[in-house]
Amino acid sequence: MKTLEQLKVKIFADGTDLNGMLDLYSHSYIKGFTTNPTLMRKGGISDYESFARQVLERITDRPISFEVFSDDFSEMERQARKISSWGKNVFVKIPVTNTRKESTVGLIHHLASEGIRLNITALMTPDQVRAVSPALGNQIPSYISIFAGRIADTGRDPKPLMQEAVAIMAEYTNQELIWASPRELLNIFHADEIGCQVITVTYDILKKLPLIGKSLEEYSLDTVKMFHSDAQKAGYTL
Repeated sequence: MKTLEQLKVKIFADGTDLNGMLDLYSHSYIKGFTTNPTLMRKGGISDYESFARQVLERITDRPISFEVFSDDFSEMERQARKISSWGKNVFVKIPVTNTRKESTVGLIHHLASEGIRLNITALMTPDQVRAVSPALGNQIPSYISIFAGRIADTGRDPKPLMQEAVAIMAEYTNQELIWASPRELLNIFHADEIGCQVITVTYDILKKLPLIGKSLEEYSLDTVKMFHSDAQKAGYTL
C-alpha cells in the first residue's frame, strides 16, 4: 500500500479549533483548511469574521475556505465579496443551491468571472457537477466539494460518482474536486485511487494517520492489550 508521502491527493484539515488548526499547519502534509457554519457553531464561535481573521493572521500560505450563510442570492454575493477580501488564500464556499432548492449557478458564474476564488459545496449528484463546473470555468482556481461521506450514509458507493465527477471536470484545469465528509481514513486512499485532487479530513480521522501501513498482527495485539487493560482498570470480576 502507499505511504502518506506517496499519495497524490492533497489533505485539507476540516475543523474550526484554532489551536488545532495551527498545530496541523506545522505539518507539511496538510495542504489547506476548510470550515463551515455548522462546525463553527459546534466549536462555540460567536463572531464569524473575528475568528476568520485570527486564522488568516497565522495561516497565510495555504488555501482556507469560509462559507457564506445567507439564503438570498444578493446577500450571498455581498458576503462572498467580503469574505474574499480577507486574504489572498481565501476561497469562498457557496452552496450548490439555497434552502429553496434554487440553483446558485448564476451567482457562481458571476463571482468566478470577477476573479473571486470559490469552493462550491454540498454537491451530491453528477448533474450538479455538470451544471457547476462550466459555471466556474477556467478563470480562477476553484474547488467543487462532493459530500462523498453523506452519499455513503445513504447506502450508495460514492466512488463511481466521484470518478464521474473527475471526468466531467477534466477539461477545466483550474478546478479541483474535493472528496468531502469522509467517514474513515481509508477514504483518503479511495480519493487518491480515482484521481480526486483533494480530500477534507476531520481532526478525529487525522489522528489515525500514524496507523497507515501498521502491521495488522501488531494492531491485533494492541487491541487485545487494550481490552485487557480496560477490564483491569474497571475492576471487573466474575
